[in-house]
Amino acid sequence: MPKRVAVGVVTSDKMNKTRRIEIPRLVKHPKYGKYLQRRTVCYAHDENNESHAGDTVEIIESRPMSRKKRWQLVRVILQSRLAGMAALPEVKALEASGENAGTTEKDEG
Repeated sequence: MPKRVAVGVVTSDKMNKTRRIEIPRLVKHPKYGKYLQRRTVCYAHDENNESHAGDTVEIIESRPMSRKKRWQLVRVILQSRLAGMAALPEVKALEASGENAGTTEKDEG
């Protein structure tokens, strides 16, 4: 039997080499006919920690690697804009220097 391939969005990258991926789908209500949004949650193995929250990724079914992990990351299809913004040197310099941390216009006046 061929392995299943799915495309979803990374919702959590806080674990080392593991990503939580949501696969959205539409389901028609049996009685009223309205389409409802549902999601399938998968945990995938990301060996190089190359995906981040918000990225659209392709995953493939694999052998069980832990209690919940049954998928492997194939590739990152589309990187999120937030992940790209965090990699900019200007943003890292501002975060490191602590500028604008906890200050507002009300505090200055």
